[in-house]
Amino acid sequence: MSKRQLPPQSLIDSIPGGATGEAREPAPVHLWNPPLSGEMDMQIARDGTWYHEGDPIGRKALVQLFAGILKYDDDGRYYLVTPVERWAIKVDDAPFVATQLKVEGQGVQQKLVFTTNLQDSFGAGKDHPIRVTVDPETQEPSPYVLVRTNLEALINRNLFYELAELAVEREHNGKTCLGVWSQECFFPIDGSPA
Repeated sequence: MSKRQLPPQSLIDSIPGGATGEAREPAPVHLWNPPLSGEMDMQIARDGTWYHEGDPIGRKALVQLFAGILKYDDDGRYYLVTPVERWAIKVDDAPFVATQLKVEGQGVQQKLVFTTNLQDSFGAGKDHPIRVTVDPETQEPSPYVLVRTNLEALINRNLFYELAELAVEREHNGKTCLGVWSQECFFPIDGSPA
């Protein structure tokens, strides 16, 4: 892919500067598949900070606008997409970070409501599953929750500790594992397959 400067009327110039600070509905990026425009010097760090040309983007509303046109494609890459442009960007781990957890109810009926660093809120469940991978060398867990189609949030360490406190032992897929309930769905958090 070519790495070139953005044209004057490009994606970054066309995003309005207006800001409410509230989460916005994502664009229907699943309907858009324009040809590749190139690589944008944009990166999402593991802590959820968005960078453009090496500098952090300090305006949350602008990051929310970009997040609303973010797409993860079958080729394993992340893109900012409009109906006429598709710019590849780098994502270190997951594009979002789950930073808040609200627990409603208990047991099987319990609902785990996550909020991301960009103010997206949703209850873990069938449409928003939790998964945990474990690094085979370090045994370090990496917990995730699905925010929307193919886009996950890394669950921050403090929230993962909260999940661990809520964990129960249960027979799942033929073996005993530790996990949490949310909206009648059981999610292993010990690295066992979901």
